[in-house]
Amino acid sequence: MEGLALNRLFGGSYAGRRVLVTGHTGFKGSWLCLWLSALGARVSGLALAPDTHPAHWTLLDLSEVQDLRIDLRDGPAVQQALARVEPEIVFHLAAQPLVRRSYREPLATFDTNVLGLVHLLEAVRGVESVRVLVNATTDKVYQEQHAAGGYSEAHPLGGHDPYSTSKACAELVSDCYRKSFFATTGPRLATARAGNVIGGGDWSEDRLVPDLVRAASNGTTLRIRNPDAVRPWQHVLEPLSGYLRLGQALLAGEAVEGPWNFGPAADATLPVKALVTQMQADWPGIHSEVDPGPHPHEAHALRLDCSKAQRELAWRPVWGAHETLHRTIAWYRAYHERGQSRSAEDLASYVAAARAAGLDWAA
Repeated sequence: MEGLALNRLFGGSYAGRRVLVTGHTGFKGSWLCLWLSALGARVSGLALAPDTHPAHWTLLDLSEVQDLRIDLRDGPAVQQALARVEPEIVFHLAAQPLVRRSYREPLATFDTNVLGLVHLLEAVRGVESVRVLVNATTDKVYQEQHAAGGYSEAHPLGGHDPYSTSKACAELVSDCYRKSFFATTGPRLATARAGNVIGGGDWSEDRLVPDLVRAASNGTTLRIRNPDAVRPWQHVLEPLSGYLRLGQALLAGEAVEGPWNFGPAADATLPVKALVTQMQADWPGIHSEVDPGPHPHEAHALRLDCSKAQRELAWRPVWGAHETLHRTIAWYRAYHERGQSRSAEDLASYVAAARAAGLDWAA
């Protein structure tokens, strides 16, 4: 990544800043730590140990990141950690993020995603250093209804499964704390709702791309439960650029508190079966068949309206569907066939593409 002057991205807002990432050992959190380190931030992470093997966090070997293994459900431990780190910026990504697991473990899902957030917010109230808090939720916070142009931030919150409902609750908790405790003092708080995130380094259970990769590497056929389900697929770096742009705006005092959608390019909102077909072009070893079920309920179609972020944050996605899928499969093939991680290379390529597209944050 030499020559890209990454510490100047986002107006240099993160260079030298103390930044805390909750959930840093997870898929999205580990990518965010990689990017923040490249931006020159002084990064600390608060999370449990990785729950997959291999794990992207372990592969990155980010020794410069302060690695705190703390359960978000342990309120006193969270308070002690924030008092020790004294972060200026907090990105909250820690969660139980899996829909099907939430059906099996609803209590743990609500405990982590709702009460865990309350523990974090209470800890933030006791640390004067925190100026900005970005809470990453999900596109699944919206009440299911027909939305031809996609769900906008003005659509009502809802949820069918425990995961979606817990994240809708997390949105309400964030709004409550913003109005009740942070209106005049404390950090400026915003929530970020992203679509289905893919990219190298995800080995979670019951996620389409990791499941396809596991099947391909094992020479087996994956049984797919909802081939016609439509989702907004995006490379992990897309929402992270949105989180970082949002943090930059909050830090600068812009009027950007509240909820924000960060979704993919228009051509990347695809049915599951179309995604599988495109992935097979890059990895012919991928094979799938339909699993007739029965299966727990999941929304048939999810689309995000990201016009607010495009209009008010000058943010937009960088990679279309082809590049997103090509990069994702290339990462996994490099790992499985040669034991290599392409994460730093993908980050550099993404920044270069954003710069070529004239995005302000990449200038």
